[in-house]
Amino acid sequence: MPTDTFPIDVSLVSRLIAAQFPEWAHLPITPVEFGGWDNRTFHLGAQMTVRLPSAAAYALQVEKEQRWLPRLAPHLPLPIPVPLAMGRPGEGYPWHWSIYRWLAGEVATTERIADPRQFAVDLAHFLIALYQIDPAGGPPPGPHNFFRGGSLTVYDGETRQAIAALAGTVDTDAATAVWDAALATPWSDTPVWVHGDVAAGNLLVRDGQLSAVIDFGSSGVGDPACDLAIAWTLFAGDSRETFRTALPLDEATWARGRGWTLWKALITVADLPGSNALAANTSRHIIDDVLADHQRFA
Repeated sequence: MPTDTFPIDVSLVSRLIAAQFPEWAHLPITPVEFGGWDNRTFHLGAQMTVRLPSAAAYALQVEKEQRWLPRLAPHLPLPIPVPLAMGRPGEGYPWHWSIYRWLAGEVATTERIADPRQFAVDLAHFLIALYQIDPAGGPPPGPHNFFRGGSLTVYDGETRQAIAALAGTVDTDAATAVWDAALATPWSDTPVWVHGDVAAGNLLVRDGQLSAVIDFGSSGVGDPACDLAIAWTLFAGDSRETFRTALPLDEATWARGRGWTLWKALITVADLPGSNALAANTSRHIIDDVLADHQRFA
């Protein structure tokens, strides 16, 4: 992950707004709770948010979202972020940044979801609609989205290093088998639009139901397998099966989905040798679920 993060606070955002969008300079600016790490997010008044990349790697996503989100939105069954303006570098801040319309809701947690199976169906229908959008001209996988939708071979070395580092703490033979199976099923169909980071923090809930999908910074056109990690990071049991059944994807795509999920969980555990026990424990549980799922469907 990028380490060249830039310090961003209310004072910087206030100066940027005053300099570039003086018509909104009178509005209060407050940090958004759980505003993310890749980008810093702030309320601008009651109806808008300001979103600033925290590192150069994330800055590549700003113009992409500004261009493509308005084109994707009419084809989708749920709200997605609406760009209102794009800011320029200034006030010592080096990258472009965005102002969006505020989308109400809370990030998805199991406690906030009224019916996990219905939530799984609604998310699957959203992804199906996304995959049906014409991909012509869309951005292929690359540095702008950390190769989401691309080949898992990009992360082969990193994944095998993590497996080796975790010998004795995870079933390395089973993890290697899952990873090898994922690499053995390359995507060969027509590329589709992918979200790239379907995670609980990017799914909003209102009144117990899925209400919006946010953060398309990792979007692009390619293999939809990268969108399947949510099956193991949020869903379980019946809701996971419902999600799997609702998506018209073959077992090879699910094998790659297990690969994407395993990669992220492994590097999370390998990079956290006790410094963040909660994140490490969560990732270990995800690893166990992925390995069990592979045994069931392989």
